[in-house]
Amino acid sequence: MLKEAMENKYHYADYKTILSPKNGMNLYRGCTHGCIYCDSRSACYQMKHDFEDIEVKRNAVTILDNQLARRRQRGMIATGAMCDPYIHLEEELRLTRQCLEVVEKHGFGVAILTKSARITRDMDILQRINTKAKCVVQITLTTFDEDLCRVLEPNVSTTAERFAVLEACRDAGIPTVVWLCPILPFINDTEENLRGILDYCARAKVTGIIGWGFGTTMREGSREYFYKKLDEHFPGMKQKYIRTFGNAYHCPSPNSTQLSRIFKEECRKHGILYGANKVFDDIYKFDAQAEQLSMFDMY
Repeated sequence: MLKEAMENKYHYADYKTILSPKNGMNLYRGCTHGCIYCDSRSACYQMKHDFEDIEVKRNAVTILDNQLARRRQRGMIATGAMCDPYIHLEEELRLTRQCLEVVEKHGFGVAILTKSARITRDMDILQRINTKAKCVVQITLTTFDEDLCRVLEPNVSTTAERFAVLEACRDAGIPTVVWLCPILPFINDTEENLRGILDYCARAKVTGIIGWGFGTTMREGSREYFYKKLDEHFPGMKQKYIRTFGNAYHCPSPNSTQLSRIFKEECRKHGILYGANKVFDDIYKFDAQAEQLSMFDMY
């Protein structure tokens, strides 16, 4: 993982709940990974503080413990959709690990999404959860080229380091899913990039790949930051985006048809599940056997 001299800036805020109605969980608000395309910077999420000044949910562990104790039916707890659970601050606060211990305590499963190799620190508890209930580790991969990865995702584990996480999970018997997004038009929307990532997926024996087509999305807040970084690293690219996409939310790659064909062919060849709905159904399936195992473990 890249070693960055980075001060952990954070503040606490009071919350009454940790879980969404569908068992989604975000412990932090904000991020220090610095990905240039990050949608979580969008103004629609109404973040009232600097993005790198992390908001931490006060008493998150206690609140989660109380909420899970009241759940009548066990299932999967999902985390990582809005904020990576393994940002730099997690090394200091260990909030994600404490909440994983609560998930294990109550016999729930977990679906955890990250770009960070810090997750391997918690491999012990993830294995226990997977033995007693179910654990799915989800890793985002966008860019096969390591040098380009350090530009697009500067303060987080490189793609090769994330591939090592997938291998570690494979060897530990923990199922994995890769999020293949975003694929940035004119930057990483190449056949070489796609085949490199898919080769990693095949070698790691991932269960499925989630993608939202080949392209990216932009909104107020995230667009401005993205364009600023394009000016820094890809002179002239911002103007190309403006000419091609204007203020559109969805910005598809002109190579989408070719990349989609390769993607489907390779997934079928290696027995990798694809199609977002199918993969999500597989991730969140929590069958009776898992439920019975969880109940048995509590006695």
